[in-house]
Amino acid sequence: MSSQSSSQPADQHVDFISELQWRGLLHQSTGEEALRQHLSAPRRAYVGFDPTAPSLTIGNLVGILALVRFALAGHSPVIVVGGATGLIGDPSGKSAERTLNTPETVQDNVLGQTRIYHNVWKNASLLTGQPLGEPPIRNNYDWFKPISFLDALRDIGKHFSVNMMIQKESVKERLHNRDQGISYTEFSYMLLQAYDFLHLWKSEGVTLQMGGSDQFGNIICGSDLIRRHAAHTHADTANIGQHDTFGLTWPLVTKSDGGKFGKTESGAIWLTADRTSPYAFYQFWLNAADADVVKFLKIFTLLDKPEIERLTAALAANPGAREAHRALARHMTTLLHGPAEMELAEKAAKALFSGDIAGLPLATLEEALASAPSSDHTRASLDPGIPLLDFLITTNLASSKREAREFLANGSVSVNGSKAGPDDTLTTNGLLHNRLFAIRRGKKNWHVARFA
Repeated sequence: MSSQSSSQPADQHVDFISELQWRGLLHQSTGEEALRQHLSAPRRAYVGFDPTAPSLTIGNLVGILALVRFALAGHSPVIVVGGATGLIGDPSGKSAERTLNTPETVQDNVLGQTRIYHNVWKNASLLTGQPLGEPPIRNNYDWFKPISFLDALRDIGKHFSVNMMIQKESVKERLHNRDQGISYTEFSYMLLQAYDFLHLWKSEGVTLQMGGSDQFGNIICGSDLIRRHAAHTHADTANIGQHDTFGLTWPLVTKSDGGKFGKTESGAIWLTADRTSPYAFYQFWLNAADADVVKFLKIFTLLDKPEIERLTAALAANPGAREAHRALARHMTTLLHGPAEMELAEKAAKALFSGDIAGLPLATLEEALASAPSSDHTRASLDPGIPLLDFLITTNLASSKREAREFLANGSVSVNGSKAGPDDTLTTNGLLHNRLFAIRRGKKNWHVARFA
């Protein structure tokens, strides 16, 4: 895995801002040069993730990897899971009021998403050769739980102008262009996110908040709250300038064809194996368009600039070899699911291409053939044996006996990875994993016949 583990040595200084710029990940910041100077010394930064589901989608990887890159640059990242804000819901980008989740659901979602951070931290250490330790996770429910409603109004709400809040894009859109408006609950979300920044600034010295481009307004609110709080409490007012806070955002990831990133015909691509299998995850990256693969290498991998430039040159010289696509798929699957699952996913992909599927574990085989047409049959029907000639018509791999005989005669049909002939019969002895036949005609036409 030498091509995957290429990364900046831990003892070399990494310019975090320049790294983001080269990767196309710097959209907005609160004073780029001041921030660059601020990061010349070790700092702390956070990104927040709301637990709206027990997993996250690949769009969230940009934020997770921003924190990994921050750590690799010699700084201290903080992951904030929204055990409290998840009970409210961010109105940004939403055209209607969210359905509120129960506290139990939010807690389950927090626990479900925590698996992702542990996997990424462990596998990023493996890929880069730099030990990252345990992911630095904080749950904002821990600091919101003791705050009463009166405390929130006095200590947080006092510092916010409603005039300013209604100018926020996500609020303005709902107020003027939507029939349903916005509830006070969602209207107050920006106060909660702002308080996250204040709390982390006071308790852990966090001076930078990062997020997607739709979060810039919320980030600015957090910085403003910190300044107002410091001035109001007269806490360290002489040195407020020494504790300046900053924000930066990255752009929305888009595809070259204008399609929505992270969506496939089967739905969203998730970051846990129970929702998107390692094989399907591998295939998503492997099937990236040529026009997107270099951009995805920059945005989503921990590969360094020389390696990505080498892969870019290889793609330009020989697009058909798909070296850059395989490097992307291998790296991303290792990052989320580990090297063993990556090897299995790659083995399944190669087996599906070659047709040599007999050695695949059942779970991997089912994943690899999940999108193939399938049919269910009784096991008893195999007792006398089923002529393959007839079965090809049943599965629509052939339209007639004449066509089926022609396919079998010219060797274009295989059953469970072995070439089949016109006189072959399906019996229980031939079942793969004692439950199915995987029949292929040509290179791409598969049918899975299951016998219960």
